[in-house]
Amino acid sequence: MEIKNKAVFLDRDGVLNKELGDYVCTLEDFEILEHNYETLKELQDRGYLLMVATNQGGIAKGWYTLDTLNEMHNRLAKAYEPYGVKFTDFYFCPHHPNFTGECDCRKPKPGMLLKGIADHSIDPSQSYFIGDKFTDVEAAEAAGMTGIKIEIDQPLGEILHLIK
Repeated sequence: MEIKNKAVFLDRDGVLNKELGDYVCTLEDFEILEHNYETLKELQDRGYLLMVATNQGGIAKGWYTLDTLNEMHNRLAKAYEPYGVKFTDFYFCPHHPNFTGECDCRKPKPGMLLKGIADHSIDPSQSYFIGDKFTDVEAAEAAGMTGIKIEIDQPLGEILHLIK
């Protein structure tokens, strides 16, 4: 019997970086929330893989490029490295229904989470998705994992007790 991994998926804007109220389109506007370093290290030490799952409809709108998005994710990964935190993977939906039509990956659909589950042999029943919108919780539940809704930019240490 294959041993499955457990994971904590994290929305990006408003969870890992400061929410601007609109799209984060430039590297200059990409401000990492430093109050989550220790909490994510603790989750990783508990055996959770850490992954990002984020809607990025600004790509479909032409407001920023895939290269800019990748630079933001590289900056995020590098900021956490000195704290011993490694993100296993980054998943993003570049679509927007008004520009590209419907897709299976844009939250509240669970496509990104299901891909992460398949890619990394994850047991969804032992996994979580933390986000600042109810669509994040909907996606989590559709993927068979527990969704945790936080307030925008809320320190993750305040909800750590919800993750077993």
